[in-house]
Amino acid sequence: MTNELVFYTNPMSRGRIARWMLEEVGEPYRTEILEYGKTMKAPAYLAINPMGKVPAIRHGDTVVTECAAICAYLADAFPKAGLAPPVTDRGDYYRWLFFAAGPLEAAITNRSLGMQAPAGKEPMIGYGTFEAVMDTLEKWLAGRRYVAGERFSAADVYVGSHIGFGLQFGSIDKRPAFEDYWAGISDRDALARANKLDDAAMPAKST
Repeated sequence: MTNELVFYTNPMSRGRIARWMLEEVGEPYRTEILEYGKTMKAPAYLAINPMGKVPAIRHGDTVVTECAAICAYLADAFPKAGLAPPVTDRGDYYRWLFFAAGPLEAAITNRSLGMQAPAGKEPMIGYGTFEAVMDTLEKWLAGRRYVAGERFSAADVYVGSHIGFGLQFGSIDKRPAFEDYWAGISDRDALARANKLDDAAMPAKST
């Protein structure tokens, strides 16, 4: 059995989040770039992820999909990187990883699509309202350097990616708490390496 670490991605996808996490971990990995509608839906990859979407990782015989799960798995699989708090101190770590994977991403996506719950039906969509999600995240991040504790963690990779993308593309409000938090983590060497790799893998523009 091999413990090879394989990363399945496309540079125009949420795979950029997983790439950042892989670079933070610092372990060798092999990248397979998949094409939308082609290799991403081919039988070979559907055996890895039946959803036919990226990212995914394969570590030996273990396959992990979904960005938050990939971040959490890599932090535990490679503890020397120090990207997860001690098990006894993971309340905030788990809470905000999955807040971003659930309420935050759903609220941003629905708003981007122009979808809004009818008045009085907000509890049926789980996160309530976009404003409630933003207010909750803003209140937590105000004055904090990191999401969970005094050290950078996998939660910062995941939550920070959503905030960075949101600020860049206008899908979240440019509130000072979000801008300050992103400014404090966006200069990491691992993120610069990840962006360089993904930018180099972007398809060439036709002239």
